[in-house]
Amino acid sequence: METWQKILQASVTSPGALLRRYGIDPAPLEAVVERYPMRVNPYYLGLIHAVGDPIWRQAIPSALEIEDHVCCADPLAEEEQSPVANLVHRYPDRVLFMVCSECAMYCRFCTRKRKVGGEHMRVTRETIAAGIDYIRANPQIRDVILSGGDPLLLGDENLEEILEQLRRIPSVEIIRIGSRVPVVLPQRITTNLVRLLRRYHPLYLNTHFNHPDEITPTSAKACARLADAGIPLGNQTVLMRGINDDPRVMKRLMQKLLAIRVRPYYIYQADLVQGTEHFRTTVEEGLEVIKALRGHTSGLAVPAYVIDAPGGGGKIPLLPDYLQQLGDTVLLKNYRGDSYTYRNAQPDMEPLEDAMVRAV
Repeated sequence: METWQKILQASVTSPGALLRRYGIDPAPLEAVVERYPMRVNPYYLGLIHAVGDPIWRQAIPSALEIEDHVCCADPLAEEEQSPVANLVHRYPDRVLFMVCSECAMYCRFCTRKRKVGGEHMRVTRETIAAGIDYIRANPQIRDVILSGGDPLLLGDENLEEILEQLRRIPSVEIIRIGSRVPVVLPQRITTNLVRLLRRYHPLYLNTHFNHPDEITPTSAKACARLADAGIPLGNQTVLMRGINDDPRVMKRLMQKLLAIRVRPYYIYQADLVQGTEHFRTTVEEGLEVIKALRGHTSGLAVPAYVIDAPGGGGKIPLLPDYLQQLGDTVLLKNYRGDSYTYRNAQPDMEPLEDAMVRAV
């Protein structure tokens, strides 16, 4: 059985031979790969059924990436909210801590497309130490999200060193890991890795399935190992044209996630990242996807639909228009479009305890 390291080493990093295999001229894509690196390992390549299918579109470069003059490199203003290198402090009680500059696959829609896998992102022992020092010096931080790149591409020893140092900080209550490894390189979820992770509870892992075809027996086994170790699993899906913008596809994805013990957490409206305009859908299409989920499948299968606000404003939830009217009578509309009324409480009602005291 091949190790995850050998599978990763066998990754395709140039469009040449791969595209010629499909009868496609790779020359126009060389300039794309010079700007935005390519890496696709044999496991994920094996999920492609046809040129242009949802797996292909996520993994294989497109000339459209360098024709995008609409979006910007850092739409979420991460650099402006980084008090030290590779750490984003946007919300009062939590930080995003980038501890690895590489990914098992360079997704063509990546929000950090500007730097992941390239010379513009340098993660060193010094940057990691500076991040840990910052977290230690700011006791309001109770939640640390390890990101990158992909934290699970670190070797076990390096990853454990980071987890151990974070666990020594009294104010850090929760550690979360953001990783696409269970999707694109599930062989990395070894028994040794899981044994390591379970030593640092409470620890959560959010992964990133975007299409039902990514849920395979191999990825399901990886998620089962994590879940069996008591690690709660969530999923963050990006809504993308030609990949999962069909409400039927999204519903099937959410249902299959629950079947492998991964809780749907977010559906993201695609960020305004330069090189990804061809993936973006309208917000109206996103709301239709949520309408197709809510009431039509288990509430567990309905994630929050959010826009990560440009300029660093954070995640803003979006909902279909279920609330029609407020006041003495609340007018509601359910998932079928039927209307219902709910009698509202009086805002100036006396608390029950006070009324009982007066009565005595």
